[in-house]
Order: sequence, then structure tokens, then C-alpha cells
Amino acid sequence: MKTISNRIQNLSESQTIAMSQKSAELKAQGKDIINLSVGQPDFHTPDHIKQGAIEAIHGNYTSYTPVPGYKDLREAIARKLQEENGLPYTWDQVVVSSGAKHSLANALMSLIDPGDEVIVPAPYWVSYVEQVKLAEGTNVIVPTTLENQFKIQPEQLREAISEKTRAIILCSPSNPTGSIYTRDELRALADVIIQSGANMYVISDEIYEYINFEGRHESIAQFEDIRERVVLINGVSKGFAMTGWRIGYMAAPPEIARACGKLQGQVTSGASSIAQRAALTALTSDKSFTLEMKKAFQRRRDLVLDGVDQIKGMKKYTPQGAFYLFPDVSDFFGKSSGERTIENDSDLCFYLLEEAHVALVPGSAFGSPNNIRLSYAASDQALKEALMRMKKHLDRLR
Repeated sequence: MKTISNRIQNLSESQTIAMSQKSAELKAQGKDIINLSVGQPDFHTPDHIKQGAIEAIHGNYTSYTPVPGYKDLREAIARKLQEENGLPYTWDQVVVSSGAKHSLANALMSLIDPGDEVIVPAPYWVSYVEQVKLAEGTNVIVPTTLENQFKIQPEQLREAISEKTRAIILCSPSNPTGSIYTRDELRALADVIIQSGANMYVISDEIYEYINFEGRHESIAQFEDIRERVVLINGVSKGFAMTGWRIGYMAAPPEIARACGKLQGQVTSGASSIAQRAALTALTSDKSFTLEMKKAFQRRRDLVLDGVDQIKGMKKYTPQGAFYLFPDVSDFFGKSSGERTIENDSDLCFYLLEEAHVALVPGSAFGSPNNIRLSYAASDQALKEALMRMKKHLDRLR
């Protein structure tokens, strides 16, 4: 008897979560595992944001919330987008959801019909392609190169657009590469989309906005001639160390915002009342914590880059944001240590987990099997120790 739908059977499990679970299992066995596979800040939510949640509890914010979010939170998000990004969204174009991943799923389910194509530059965040599958769309994967800092080029986009194209997913700053699109690069991509005449949208994942080492964050929504085709995705998880609070949001053309609210109303309804009040505190109070966190990540990035320079065989570039390094490790493929031969990125990650006790994520999880993802959202001491262990065991491969 059939039990599980084809929709779920065709879905892949998250390799980032799987690697984190495997490292947790080894840690429970007493192994000294340094977990560099996780995609979340290693900072606690600031006390003033916690206090906002406590006050919300005492203020009896304990009932169902409006499906698209509290009005004052949506207004605060619209002000943030106007004041920090120069984007003239109104509060009724904002939909608050249970995490940015939820916002992304709402957008894809609202825009994509069976057979519609979604352009996904690789490397990509693991959930993009799986959510397109859930929406019964077709992924059009466009490989990028380390030499181009893993950014899709205008000519690649032009070639990928077809009569079936419905959307492209962009992520800047990027998970897993840390690359950032400049204003000029976004303008060039926008020009291709407009000139193509395609009935397509840009789903712009900007969740790492505040972890940007290059200066001002640039959004493709800043261009008036394409803004009505942009669905902007963001949230409070990365910039405010609030991953567990599960608050994301989108800003979109009114018709799309309404459609996403309609979908959300039938699936989850409104996001957590207490978490929304905490998010309101985060967005309307002093952001010095966010700046200090960014400085810490930039220092750690430089520490990791120095450490990787000591490991022969890793090819890298300097990430400009987020908290990941995505080196090319294909030089190690075919090499051995004892009876163990490294055939691919997965073999290499399991070798480093089991021998060096360092957890990383294979690049194949992100559509780039020559790479691995290393998160530097860990303490300086942990990063130094991890890099020493990695060098020791990678040097043994012959």
C-alpha cells in the first residue's frame, strides 16, 4: 500500500542538517567534535530583545496573530526598508512568516505552476531546489565559478531564460559562498531580465544583509524598473542572532503579498506572537550589537583565510559577507590515507569528521561537488584548533 506522496519521496533531506546530526551523534559518544557545519551565529540574542519578548508575555500578547503579521511590525519593516535600503515599500506589502525559509516557500508556492522554470545559480542554498520541487517547478541550475566569485554572469542568465522561465533566485550575501553582488552587477542582471521580455520574477534572498564586509548592502529592488518583479526575502535570524525565534518576512508587489498571505492563512496562520514582538524590538532599537557581531565575523574570516593558506591543496577566494568559506578541494580527490581513498567531497567531509573530528558540509549539497562549506560562526579558539586538525589530516593524504 502506498503511504508517502511522490512529492515527499522526491524531496532530498538537508545535508547541512544531516551533517550537524552526525556530528552531534559523535559528540554524544564522547568525541571532541568541532562543528563548523552550522549556519547560525554563535552569539546569544541580545538582552534588550529578550526583554522585549518578556514584556510581550506580561502584556498578554498570547492570542492568535494577524495572518501577515502585526501591523506595527510590518510598519517597522517597511520603515527599515525605506530608511536603510531606500526601498519604498508600504506596510501592506510586507508579510511576516515563521522564518525566511517560510517566506521563500510562500513565494515559490504562490508564483510557480507545474512545469514553470526557476533559474538557480549554483552554488545555491540547499532548500532552494527542494522548494522548487515542492512547487512542482523545474530547476534550471546555472553553474558559476570561483574565478567569478560564484556569481551568475549576465550572458549566463540570458542563455538560461526560456519561455517557461518564471523566476530566478538570487542570494546576496550568499550562503554558501559569502559572495556579494555589487550595484553594477545587479543592474546588469536586471537589464537582461527586462530585455528578455520574460514573465519572470526575482526572488531576492537578503537574509545575510547585515553581515556584509564591503559596505552598503545592495538590493536588486532598488531599481524602479524591475521592483514590481522582485520578491525580497529577509528576517531577523542572522543579523540579530535570533535563529530560534523563527521570524522572517517578505516585501513584494501587492498582488503577490496578498497571495502569500492567503496561502499562509491556510497553512500556518500568523507567526508566533512573542517572537514577533521580539522582532519588533530588534528592528526598532539600537543595532550596535549587530555591528559588533559583524566585526567578529570579519575577524574570524581573516583568521580562517590565514589558516587555509597553510593547507596545500585548497583553492579559495575571499568571501565578502555571511560567515562561510567555500574552498575548492578537488585537489584531494583520488588521494589516500592508509586504506582510505578520497573519491569526492562527501568522502573528504566524512574523513575530516571521523579522523580530525571537524564537521563540514560537502559542496554537492549546494550543487558544487568540488567544494566544501566551512562556517566560521564559531569561537576563534575553535577555529584555530579546527584548522590545525584539518591541516594535520589533509597533509596525510597522498
